[in-house]
Amino acid sequence: MSERERWCAAAVAELDLPPQVLAAVADPVLDLVREVAHGVDRPSAPLTAFLVGLSAGSAVGSAASSDADVLVAAVLERVALARSAAAGWERDG
Repeated sequence: MSERERWCAAAVAELDLPPQVLAAVADPVLDLVREVAHGVDRPSAPLTAFLVGLSAGSAVGSAASSDADVLVAAVLERVALARSAAAGWERDG
């Protein structure tokens, strides 16, 4: 098991999230972070990932937060929105 896998498993447990959520969204979120880091700017990448998670959590609310399918759908929907915004981003200068 890689350090990333170990860390993420621990974080998922600590944050009381269904483990299957991470498995379903890890690659799309990492792709988003890479695209924002290279296409927009590096410091914006982790902040964008945070905003995606915050938006997804707000959308599903606490009642649905343990439903893995609902969480995955909310995250993936927001990843797609953020990727679209990053793809169309025009840098200053």
